[in-house]
Parts: sequence; C-alpha cells; structure tokens
Amino acid sequence: MASELALAPIASSIIYSIIGIVVFLGAYWIIDKLTPFSLRKEIEEDQNTALAIIIGSCFIALAIIISAAIT
Repeated sequence: MASELALAPIASSIIYSIIGIVVFLGAYWIIDKLTPFSLRKEIEEDQNTALAIIIGSCFIALAIIISAAIT
C-alpha cells in the first residue's frame, strides 16, 4: 500500500513535466512562426541580446502560467 501512495505523486510529476515541455515547444514554434525573421539566426549568429531577453521573458511568463494552472 505504501508503494502505491508513493507512485502517484511521481507519475503525476512526470505527466505534468511532459505537458509543460510540450507547451513550451508549442509556444516556441508559435513565436517562431509569427516573427518575420529567424529567431535562431538572430540570437545565435547576429548575437541579438535584446531578442534573447524577450524570448526568455516569454518563457518565464509561460512557466508562471503553467505553474499556476497545475497547482
């Protein structure tokens, strides 16, 4: 019985982690499609720090929303 109780939180954590990763990938894909330029080229090759900060802040905001929805 103790093993059943310990397994449920682990399973739910794994499921929520997978859902969060899928949402992050979906959000990145949407942002990438909405911008008229290549995000990867701008951040990696052109060293556009401002764009990297904006994308990072979008992911932090999305993480806060996902966290609030899960709890």
